[in-house]
Amino acid sequence: MSEVSFHKLENLNSEQYAGLLKRSESDLSFFTEKVKPIIEAVRMEGDAALVRFGQEFDGATPLSKETLKASEAEFDAAFDSVDEEVIEAIRYGIENIKIFHEEQKPEPMWLKEIKPGAFAGDRYTPIQSVALYVPRGKGAFPSVTMMTSVPGIVAEVPNLAIFTPPTPDGGVDAATLVAARIAGIETVYKCGGAQAVAAAAFGTETVKRALKIVGPGSPWVVAAKQQLAGLIDPGLPAGPSEAIIFADETVHGGLAALDVLVEAEHGPDSSAYLVTHSQRVAEQALEALPGHWSKMTEQRVEFSKAVLCGENGGIVLTSSLEESYKFINDYAPEHLEILSTEPFEHLGHITEASEILMGPHTPVSIGNFSLGPNAVLPTSRGAATYGPLSVHDFVKCSSIGYVTKPAYPTMAKHARKLAQYEGFSSHENAVSEMRDKYLGGG
Repeated sequence: MSEVSFHKLENLNSEQYAGLLKRSESDLSFFTEKVKPIIEAVRMEGDAALVRFGQEFDGATPLSKETLKASEAEFDAAFDSVDEEVIEAIRYGIENIKIFHEEQKPEPMWLKEIKPGAFAGDRYTPIQSVALYVPRGKGAFPSVTMMTSVPGIVAEVPNLAIFTPPTPDGGVDAATLVAARIAGIETVYKCGGAQAVAAAAFGTETVKRALKIVGPGSPWVVAAKQQLAGLIDPGLPAGPSEAIIFADETVHGGLAALDVLVEAEHGPDSSAYLVTHSQRVAEQALEALPGHWSKMTEQRVEFSKAVLCGENGGIVLTSSLEESYKFINDYAPEHLEILSTEPFEHLGHITEASEILMGPHTPVSIGNFSLGPNAVLPTSRGAATYGPLSVHDFVKCSSIGYVTKPAYPTMAKHARKLAQYEGFSSHENAVSEMRDKYLGGG
C-alpha cells in the first residue's frame, strides 16, 4: 500500500461520497460484543480482573493489586527521568490551557428578574467525581493528561483520577505522571481499554467509582462507554483521531502535506484528508509526501500510509470553494486546519468542526500541545452536536427560581390555567386558594 488515495469529488456517486465520510468506529458491533465479557469480569472480580487484563492486553507482567495505583515514589521518580525541556514544555502548555479554561469558567450563579419580584437563573456546581482517560496504545500522551486534567481542576471537581494503560514494566508513562502532578492530580490508576471504563463505572477494591468519564480512546473504549452509559456518563464521543486540512490556492501544497500527516500518524484507525479546490496544491502535496515520510519514524510512516493510502484518508480535490465547504461540513471533523493567508475569509462558511485552527502558523501540533483550547474533541461526526472538552463538562447546572409575595398572584394565576388545561389537579391545587390559606391569605 503506497499510492495515496486521490478523490476527485465531482466524479463520485452518492455512495462513494458517503464512503469518504465514514470513520473506523462507524460500526462498533465487533467491539460491542468483545467488551461485554471484559466489563462483566471487572464487575465480578474487581482488581483481579484489572491485573489480569493488564498482563494480557498490555504485557504488564509485574502488575499486581498492590500496584494498580501509582505511588508517590513513582511520581517523584518520573520527574527525575523526564528531560527538563519536556517538563518545561508541559508546564508551558498547562499554563496556557489553564488561562484558556479560567476564561471559560461560568459564574457560580446568576439571577435575572423575569417579572417584577420574580427571579430565575442558573447555579453551577462541580461534578463530584470524574475519571480522566489517557490512552497509551500507540504512544504516550502526556498532552491528553494536560487537556483532561486542567479543566477539571479549574472546575474544582473534588475527585479526579487518571486511568491509563500500564507500561510493560507495570508502571506509568513518566511524562504522564509529570503532567498529572503539575496539573494538580495525584491519583493515577494503571488500567486502560474497556476494563478502565468498567472500573470507573463499577469501582473496585482500589479504584473509586466515578460519575463521569472523559478523554479519547480506541474503539474498545468507545464501545465500553456506550455499554456502560447507564452507569457512568460517557462524556463527549472522543475516539480515534481525525482531521481535515483545508488548503486554498494561497499556500504551498507541501505545507498541506506536512500537516495532513499530523493526525494520520496516530494509527491506522485514524482519518485524515487534505481538501483543496486547487489542482496545483494537490499535485504539490503528492510530490512532497515521500520527502516528509523520509523524515518520520518507521512506525509513524506505516500508520500514516495506512490512513492516507486507505479508505479513511487521502486527498480530496473539489471543483470549487463551495464544494470544499460542503464536504467539510458534511464530514464535521474533529480537527480542521484552514491553510490560507486569509483564513477568516473561509471561517464563516464552515459550521461543522470542533476545532478550527486558522492560518499557516497554527498547525494541529500547536493546538494539541501549546495554545490553550482543549484538544480532546468529538469524533465520528460528533462535532455536529458536541463541542470540545471544556470546563462545562466538569460542572452541572441547577436552575434557580425565587418568586416574592407580590409577584406570586400573577404567576399563580397563569400556572393554574395551564395546570387545568393539562389535567393535573395537584399542580392546580398548589397554586389555588388552598395555598392561600396556608400562606395566611384566606
